[in-house]
Amino acid sequence: MGKPSDISLKKISNSSESFVYRQPMKFGGRTVEDVTVLKTSIEVGIGGSRKKNVGTGEMTMGNAWAWPSKIPGKITLRVLIELANRIAKWAEDANLSGDPLQITHQISLQREQIAQQFEQELKLAEPIPKLAILLAGCTLEAAIHDAFGRALGRNSYEVMSSEFLNEDLGAYLGEEFTGKYPSDYLLPKCRPTLPLYHLVGALDPLTDVDLKTRLNDGWPETLEEWLHVDGVSHLKIKLDGNNIDWDVGRIVEVTRICDRATPERNWKLSFDFNEQCPNEDYVIDLLERIERLSRPSFDRLQYIEQPTPRDLTTRTEMTVHRISRLRPVVIDESLTDLASLKLARQRGYTGIALKACKGHTECLLMAAVAAQQGLFTCVQDLTCIGGSFLHSASLASRIPKVAAIEGNGRQYCPKGNEAYMKNYAPLFRVRYGTIPTDLLNGPGLGFEWES
Repeated sequence: MGKPSDISLKKISNSSESFVYRQPMKFGGRTVEDVTVLKTSIEVGIGGSRKKNVGTGEMTMGNAWAWPSKIPGKITLRVLIELANRIAKWAEDANLSGDPLQITHQISLQREQIAQQFEQELKLAEPIPKLAILLAGCTLEAAIHDAFGRALGRNSYEVMSSEFLNEDLGAYLGEEFTGKYPSDYLLPKCRPTLPLYHLVGALDPLTDVDLKTRLNDGWPETLEEWLHVDGVSHLKIKLDGNNIDWDVGRIVEVTRICDRATPERNWKLSFDFNEQCPNEDYVIDLLERIERLSRPSFDRLQYIEQPTPRDLTTRTEMTVHRISRLRPVVIDESLTDLASLKLARQRGYTGIALKACKGHTECLLMAAVAAQQGLFTCVQDLTCIGGSFLHSASLASRIPKVAAIEGNGRQYCPKGNEAYMKNYAPLFRVRYGTIPTDLLNGPGLGFEWES
């Protein structure tokens, strides 16, 4: 028996737009210079109403991150977008109805089969990774949650309770969550502000000395300039993971610049190895050297992100138990479902990175598990721009223990934010290191989508 608030999917459409980065970004041995944004629009019905209810979802298609491959990036990108179209077509034809968790769960049960059929048609040399499948389906998930909230005239996070959902979390996460709902693990209102984690990419110039030529496009061009203009106090440093001298030198230099620019600021750091470390000893050695050479760098370290390869099933010797005794170690690329989280916990991981690009429902479910297990939790983006960043920020603002939001789209692709500058400029033009997330308290996912 359903509820009067149940929705039914009527029409789904996808579109995409591409942007060139103002400067390249390097991570995990890969360099990215442009991005394609996928947007999904849906129409839903609710009860006996004839009113046209529309929902939207948007995300940067980070194929270099979700699908590192010998297959050329242009091809994996096209495959991802076509897979998104096929998932949308299946969902539209299936006449799905219910609450957002029920509908997205039904879609999740079909996604991998749809991907496998597509692989066979294309005769791909390798299977489409699960992380890439999640990315291809995430805009539809976001649009469903957005439409549900808008159909009810409510914020999407505020309708994740027993009043509107047909089943509790036990249906998705097991009996431990019987009687629990996502609302039990979300804030009733979004936080008014959040600090923003600024990315220090492997190719990013730190000072004027590192600049070969200036872009003169009106945006800061070095870390030093970003520190003064945006007042950021949280820095995520991309590291090599295979060159300890370079990694240590990079960390020490970043800290030196921070202390020279504004020594009074309450600095926080995170180290992101993008799964490149050969073993746990590499990270332990790095931390010991940092502690000796730059104690402030060590003291300011808030968490460490995914040092080990994403396939946790084959590299069973790759654990992070010793590292996690020193700082929270956050699982990112390996986190694709509840089973992967359980495996990561066995390997020693003590935190999770939530990303809207893995699916809105998936984020709500994993946030509940993290809260139940007392895991360190952060929300990160996929160099999100425009609406995809606003979605990510709204998610971060609703999860109780998230201390900051990552947002690096403004650094590499500010052009992708232009459509949103009229109504949401403070979320893209950072001041005093924070963004005003109370602007994301509207209906649906919390903000108005722009074309």
